[in-house]
Amino acid sequence: MPQTEIPRVALYLQDAHPIRDGMAYARYAEERGFEAVWQAESRLVRDAIVPMAAYAAVTERIKIGSGVINNWTRNIGLLAATFLTLDDLAPDRVICGIGAWWDPLARKVGITRSKPLKAMRETVEVLRRLLALEQVTFHGEFHHVDGIKLDIVHGRREPRNVQIMIGATGPKMMELTGEIADGAVMNYCVPPEYNDMALARLEAGAKRAGRTLDDIDRPQLIVCSVHENRDDAIRGAKMLLTQYLAQQPHIAKASGVNPEIVKQIQAILGWPATKEQIEKATVYVPDDLVLRITATGTPEEARAKVMEYVRHGTTCPILYPLGDPKLMIDTFATK
Repeated sequence: MPQTEIPRVALYLQDAHPIRDGMAYARYAEERGFEAVWQAESRLVRDAIVPMAAYAAVTERIKIGSGVINNWTRNIGLLAATFLTLDDLAPDRVICGIGAWWDPLARKVGITRSKPLKAMRETVEVLRRLLALEQVTFHGEFHHVDGIKLDIVHGRREPRNVQIMIGATGPKMMELTGEIADGAVMNYCVPPEYNDMALARLEAGAKRAGRTLDDIDRPQLIVCSVHENRDDAIRGAKMLLTQYLAQQPHIAKASGVNPEIVKQIQAILGWPATKEQIEKATVYVPDDLVLRITATGTPEEARAKVMEYVRHGTTCPILYPLGDPKLMIDTFATK
């Protein structure tokens, strides 16, 4: 498949590598033509902000995105100040990817995710106004601020060009994203045809705001397990899927996985799950599921699968490397 069929591509990093290795991968991805590097904030592992700053400090052109932080645990003033700071480090290269989080993790740290749509709408509105350097007074159900403004001591005293993208999975959040956000960070571990529903909902929301679907960027996280040996690629993907299907039920639901499979995995995995538990539970994840909801296999097979997501509306695949990150970057390099 010609490389030009996937003109935009991004790298997704989570917690599988030392941060300094991630910095090297970000530089390499920039050299090979990748558009962006996105840092996860998942479970109770690394936060996204420190690695984002590290990637920004060692690159010149590549965009740096949070993929995604949640809208519950950072005060709105701190959230705006954080992204102002990142923009000082990498002007016009920073993307704020933000999501509604998920249970059971939120519940386990004492957060009740009530009215997630309203909470997200308020977050995006206040964050956008603060980054525009407005003085903001806002009294909503989730955010209350009185006459606050970002206080710039050093740096550009001008509105900041930080794109705000919502990590939406469910249909209602998709509609809200189409209405209020610059783009949707579409989820991984879903089949390409899931995007058909997602695009319809994004378009419905966009119409409410007088916009079209083309106004909504649609990068998508895609698990990418590339190996010259197909069986090795599948084994690597199963380890990740086993954990995610058990611990992130919103992903399991969107992927269309049989609930009985999820129950069998959950019966084995603790919190946090050990490597031994994950390995034991992988027997319940069939190969055909791996191949349906991830880009797994040889380089040629992985490229073909990612192209399926592009045909179903993805504007920029955000590839999560399992195995050798440089092999994956080389597989999808645009230059």
